[in-house]
Amino acid sequence: MEKIIYPVWKSNTESANEFNRKLLGDVSEQLIKLGIRKLRINVVDEAVAPAEPLRIIASKPPIDGLISIWVDTAISRQPLEEVIDKAVARMVGYLVTESEPIIDARTAVNDGERVPGMNSVVFLTKPARLSYADWLEIWHGSHAQIAIDIQSTFGYKQNVIVRPLTYAAPPYDAIVEENFPDEAMTDPQVFFDAAGDEEKRQKHEQAMMESCMRFIDFDKLDRILMSEYVMKS
Repeated sequence: MEKIIYPVWKSNTESANEFNRKLLGDVSEQLIKLGIRKLRINVVDEAVAPAEPLRIIASKPPIDGLISIWVDTAISRQPLEEVIDKAVARMVGYLVTESEPIIDARTAVNDGERVPGMNSVVFLTKPARLSYADWLEIWHGSHAQIAIDIQSTFGYKQNVIVRPLTYAAPPYDAIVEENFPDEAMTDPQVFFDAAGDEEKRQKHEQAMMESCMRFIDFDKLDRILMSEYVMKS
């Protein structure tokens, strides 16, 4: 089984609500009818509006949604891309390998339902100063555990991009998905797993920044806060 991620953009004339309803409605229904194994959709909506200050945008215009599809083979993806392409202003696709250092065991949602909290979706590009092997070793070998230890994440997916599947896809190297509780949108102490302890929050935030600086160029980083929906599990 293979995982494909499609970042998507809406048109300037379409509201976010209209776009989201379309992705979670007609687009999801058509994709599921094509026999995909699993489907998750992330959208920028009112539920994550309080997290707007946490956004980091290097690529413009920013991405409006994320469609994650699990299939038997990505070779036969054309019908899927035709469905998506007709519904969005722009789409790009990536074949990824997915690792889950934290499997969400706290929330149980039925198909079609929203995962509680917010999903922090981060698009990473390897800095030129690092070899690919060194970049992966820092991220997977040490940073991942640091992030797990000092943040309030209850779900964590590391999607390493194998190759782009569509023309002119931005040259990202990975897409990260981290699930945080609702309170983390507005409370830094909750975000950094230090509720009620400002000294601990500062210590955790500093450790996070120092670790990230080892393998991330922040001027090339995109972080978009989204709502995650499980459309087919």
